[in-house]
Amino acid sequence: MSFLVTLAIVAVALSVGVLGYHSIAGLSWVDSVLNASMILTGMGPVDTMKDTPSKLFASAYALFSGVVFLSAVGIVLAPVFHRVVHAFHMDDDAS
Repeated sequence: MSFLVTLAIVAVALSVGVLGYHSIAGLSWVDSVLNASMILTGMGPVDTMKDTPSKLFASAYALFSGVVFLSAVGIVLAPVFHRVVHAFHMDDDAS
Protein backbone atom coordinates (compact mmCIF):
# COMPACT_ATOMS: atom_id res chain seq x y z
CA MET A 1 0.00 0.00 0.00
CA SER A 2 2.80 2.40 0.86
CA PHE A 3 4.41 1.72 -2.50
CA LEU A 4 1.19 2.67 -4.31
CA VAL A 5 0.91 5.89 -2.29
CA THR A 6 4.51 6.71 -3.19
CA LEU A 7 3.84 5.97 -6.84
CA ALA A 8 0.87 8.35 -6.81
CA ILE A 9 2.92 11.11 -5.15
CA VAL A 10 5.74 10.71 -7.66
CA ALA A 11 3.27 10.72 -10.57
CA VAL A 12 1.70 13.98 -9.37
CA ALA A 13 5.14 15.55 -8.83
CA LEU A 14 6.27 14.46 -12.30
CA SER A 15 3.09 15.87 -13.84
CA VAL A 16 3.70 19.23 -12.14
CA GLY A 17 7.20 19.31 -13.57
CA VAL A 18 6.17 18.28 -17.07
CA LEU A 19 3.39 20.87 -17.23
CA GLY A 20 5.65 23.57 -15.81
CA TYR A 21 8.54 22.90 -18.16
CA HIS A 22 6.18 22.75 -21.11
CA SER A 23 4.13 25.86 -20.33
CA ILE A 24 6.69 28.08 -18.57
CA ALA A 25 9.99 27.06 -20.19
CA GLY A 26 8.46 26.33 -23.60
CA LEU A 27 10.04 22.89 -23.95
CA SER A 28 8.51 20.14 -26.04
CA TRP A 29 6.57 17.43 -24.22
CA VAL A 30 9.40 14.90 -24.51
CA ASP A 31 12.01 17.42 -23.30
CA SER A 32 9.66 18.40 -20.47
CA VAL A 33 9.35 14.78 -19.35
CA LEU A 34 13.12 14.36 -19.56
CA ASN A 35 13.87 17.49 -17.52
CA ALA A 36 11.21 16.78 -14.90
CA SER A 37 12.37 13.17 -14.53
CA MET A 38 16.00 14.14 -14.18
CA ILE A 39 15.26 16.81 -11.58
CA LEU A 40 12.86 14.55 -9.66
CA THR A 41 15.48 11.79 -9.38
CA GLY A 42 18.22 14.19 -8.35
CA MET A 43 20.30 13.88 -11.50
CA GLY A 44 20.02 17.54 -12.51
CA PRO A 45 18.62 19.52 -15.40
CA VAL A 46 19.24 18.65 -19.05
CA ASP A 47 18.20 21.81 -20.90
CA THR A 48 19.41 25.31 -20.11
CA MET A 49 16.69 27.69 -18.98
CA LYS A 50 16.95 30.91 -20.98
CA ASP A 51 14.55 33.38 -19.35
CA THR A 52 13.82 34.42 -15.78
CA PRO A 53 10.41 32.71 -15.33
CA SER A 54 11.78 29.36 -16.50
CA LYS A 55 14.80 29.70 -14.20
CA LEU A 56 12.55 30.49 -11.24
CA PHE A 57 10.31 27.53 -12.05
CA ALA A 58 13.32 25.22 -12.36
CA SER A 59 14.60 26.39 -8.96
CA ALA A 60 11.24 25.94 -7.27
CA TYR A 61 10.72 22.54 -8.89
CA ALA A 62 14.17 21.37 -7.78
CA LEU A 63 13.40 22.30 -4.16
CA PHE A 64 9.96 20.70 -4.41
CA SER A 65 11.49 17.55 -5.91
CA GLY A 66 13.92 17.22 -3.02
CA VAL A 67 11.05 17.25 -0.55
CA VAL A 68 9.07 14.77 -2.65
CA PHE A 69 12.05 12.42 -2.89
CA LEU A 70 12.68 12.42 0.85
CA SER A 71 8.98 11.98 1.59
CA ALA A 72 8.70 9.11 -0.88
CA VAL A 73 11.65 7.30 0.69
CA GLY A 74 10.12 7.79 4.13
CA ILE A 75 6.75 6.44 3.03
CA VAL A 76 8.31 3.35 1.43
CA LEU A 77 10.65 2.60 4.35
CA ALA A 78 8.19 3.28 7.20
CA PRO A 79 6.62 -0.21 7.09
CA VAL A 80 10.08 -1.80 7.04
CA PHE A 81 11.19 0.13 10.12
CA HIS A 82 7.87 -0.67 11.79
CA ARG A 83 8.49 -4.39 11.34
CA VAL A 84 12.06 -4.05 12.65
CA VAL A 85 10.75 -2.31 15.77
CA HIS A 86 8.23 -5.11 16.29
CA ALA A 87 10.86 -7.80 15.68
CA PHE A 88 13.08 -6.45 18.44
CA HIS A 89 10.13 -5.59 20.72
CA MET A 90 11.25 -1.98 20.84
CA ASP A 91 7.66 -0.81 21.04
CA ASP A 92 7.10 -2.39 24.48
CA ASP A 93 7.23 -0.13 27.52
CA ALA A 94 10.52 -0.59 29.37
CA SER A 95 9.11 0.59 32.68
